[in-house]
Parts: sequence; C-alpha cells; structure tokens
Amino acid sequence: MRLSRHQRGAAPRLAGAALVTVAALVAPAPAVPGDSPDSVERPSAATPEAGSPARPAGSGGGLPAALARRDQVREEQWQLDELRATHAWRHSTGDGVTVAVVDSGVDAGHPDLAGQVLPGIDLVSDGGDGRTDPVGHGTTVAGLIAGRSDDDSGVMGLAPRAKILPVRVLDAENRYDDALIVAKGVRWAVDNGARVINLSLGGSGTSPALAAALDYAFARDVVVVACTGNHSSDPAPAAGQPSPATEVWYPAREPGVLAVTGLDRETESLWSGSITGSATVLSAPATGLVGARPGGTWKVQGTSFAAPLVTATAALVRAKWPEMSAATVVNRLITTATDLGAVGRDDRYGYGLVDPVAALTVGVSTVTHNPLDTNAPHGVAGFGAAPGVAVASSGATSGHEPVGGRAQGIHTDWTAQPAGEPEHSKRGWAVGFGALVTLVAAAAAVLVRRRTRSRA
Repeated sequence: MRLSRHQRGAAPRLAGAALVTVAALVAPAPAVPGDSPDSVERPSAATPEAGSPARPAGSGGGLPAALARRDQVREEQWQLDELRATHAWRHSTGDGVTVAVVDSGVDAGHPDLAGQVLPGIDLVSDGGDGRTDPVGHGTTVAGLIAGRSDDDSGVMGLAPRAKILPVRVLDAENRYDDALIVAKGVRWAVDNGARVINLSLGGSGTSPALAAALDYAFARDVVVVACTGNHSSDPAPAAGQPSPATEVWYPAREPGVLAVTGLDRETESLWSGSITGSATVLSAPATGLVGARPGGTWKVQGTSFAAPLVTATAALVRAKWPEMSAATVVNRLITTATDLGAVGRDDRYGYGLVDPVAALTVGVSTVTHNPLDTNAPHGVAGFGAAPGVAVASSGATSGHEPVGGRAQGIHTDWTAQPAGEPEHSKRGWAVGFGALVTLVAAAAAVLVRRRTRSRA
C-alpha cells in the first residue's frame, strides 16, 4: 500500500483536539475567531481548525510565530506527494471545471488564488460577490482545491487549473444559523455553472430544504462533496448545553453526497478529531496541511480540509472526461480508492483513501445512477417544504427552519405514482373494470335464455 512508504506514527495524534495549528505565517493578519470548538446545534464550518494566529515571542503568551519562506510553504504540502499529484497532472489539471466553495467566502486577492476565483455571491451581506473572506476558512478550502501552479512558491491546489466559484453562507464567526442559506447557496452554485460543490460545513440536524437543494444538484449532474465533521475538544458540555455530536454531520450524511473523513499526516490512521460512521464514503489527509488565508498562510487540520482534496479529485476527473456523468464520477472515485482498515468498505474509512491517479487511469464501468444515492427521488427539486411536508394552515411560514430541526409545517404521509401516469388513470381503470363485469353478466343472461328456449 502506498502509505507504507512513510514512517508510521510520524505525526502525533491530538487526543480529541480539533483546533487549528497556526504556523508558516507570511504576513500579519487579523485574528480569526474560532478558538472555541464547533457548536453542533448551531451548524458551522469545521471551525475547530480555525484559530487565531500565533503570537510573536514576548507578546504576552502563546507560541512564537514560525515565519516561513514562500518556497517552504510549497515544500510542506505533503498531501500532494501523498496523493501523487505530479503523476495525476499528467492526465488532468482540472482545466475548464468550475468548483463551488460554499463557505465563508474566498479571498480573491490572495497571491495563491490570483486569477482563480470567479465572481460569486454573498448570501450573508447583501451585494457582495463572495470574493472576500472575513474568516479565512473558505480561502483555505479554495487554495487546497485550486491554488496556482504557475510559479514555484505558495499554496498549490490538487486541481490547479480549476476555477473557484465562491458562495458565502457563513458569517464572521464561521457559522450559519439556518440551513436554508446553505440550500440557497447550493442551488445558486448549480444555476451558475458549478460542476462540483464543496461543503466544508455541517451540523447534527437534518434539513428538508437542504435535502431538496442537494436533489436539485444531483438532478443537474453536479458532484457534491462534504466533510464528516470534527469532534468537539470540550471534555464535557456546559450545563444545559447539548452533548457534542458523534454522528456524521449533515449534509455529509445525505445519500448521494461524498462524505469525507480525515487521516493523520503520513499514516493510515484516522485523525482522532474526525467524526466517522456508516455515512462515511472516502478518506483524505486532514492534518498538518498548509493553507492560504487572508494575509498569508497557516497550518490547519480538520475534515473541512480533507473534503477539498476529494473535491479536487472530482474536478480532475470531470476535466479529463467532460461528458462523464456525475454518477459515474462518484462511482469512479469510490471504486478506485485505496482500501484502508477492514477489507472493503467500512464505517471508519468508507471506501478508503481517495486516489487521484487511479481515478484518472483505471478502467471503471459507466453507471446511470449515483451508487450513493439510496433515497427514492423526491420528484421535486426546490426550496421550502420538501415533498411530504404540508404547510400548516394556521399561517404562512417564514421559510426558515429551526436550527438542527425540521422545516416548519406538518409532516404527512404521502404516496407516489409512476411518472407519466395520468391522475385520472385509477378512476379510469375502475370504470373499465365495472364495464367488463356488466358485459360478462349480459353475456351470461343471453346464454341462459338460449338454453331455456332450446329445452322448450
């Protein structure tokens, strides 16, 4: 196995920790909120990895900042070696593929992303185009996907010729209060040319509105990737607060989504901060990663940053085979993954470590249906109440959902009939059956009369 060439256990595992390790700063930048762990009930990006920059020595505590040369940043991108990026680029660089980063925005002015970021949308602040990032999280995600490769310094992405479509849905605290904003972001991304969507965010609750938006993406041939989430670093919740999540975050656990968990640096071990479970689909490097951020770079860890490596791999595949369906792209990624843990798919690693080279070179059958999408099609792709939800008659809903809860309205039982069947078909069948019974009875009466006459 490819991972065996590395010294096992080279990177220490952080017992339950999910805070960012900030180093390799190029220039001073504003502190980024996020030293506190994720709030599970207030869904967020995987903010356990987003922390404040390290303080310079003598500034009143903390570790001294570890300044780094730009070329050192490139040298520290161990995930590119692990995933054999140079080999993969012989086959594809992601050229021509638009990847939506639904996140905190993306700093389009960052040197490592210059020319890589398309005008997007800011759903948090009216009038913005998503090309600013008050947090840094989305910029890091974008750099891991499509950081420039036309020089010899700075952060380089796994799909360096792909373009980033920024969709800001996270506030200045790197959170969202209502999954509807993510749903709107997904749909906007689909309508504006995204072939792959990255969702490095999530929470414990489900969302019918977001489920409908994901179906909208699937129906329009878009690959969706999401992180499985991170364990809280708090030893115990405060009084009255919910317990930390142990289930794979939503939307990663929505059937059809490529749910990505994280691995420790240069090992086959699952990162201790990763949430994983039956919804896990693929694994990717998640620790010791150097990422772009407004004003410089930093080292990060978390499933938020494992997901973009799978997203980038999907972009490489879509660039090589532009006509390939999203279903076949998904099938190709899971079929060619390097198996980890128990033989075959398991609940820790999913199908295993994503393998860009194999995904671009191994023969894989074409499929007509996303093998991960086990849900029956809703038949409707839109916003508001999902199919099976009737709006309460007591008044109009606001369009918002309780955090981590269901959309407003009353959930009702419902049935579906085959597409194309006229609504009156059942009634017509009943009428036809009645006519048949009448005809048989009449024929029987005629036969009885004839027999009676013949006897007479």
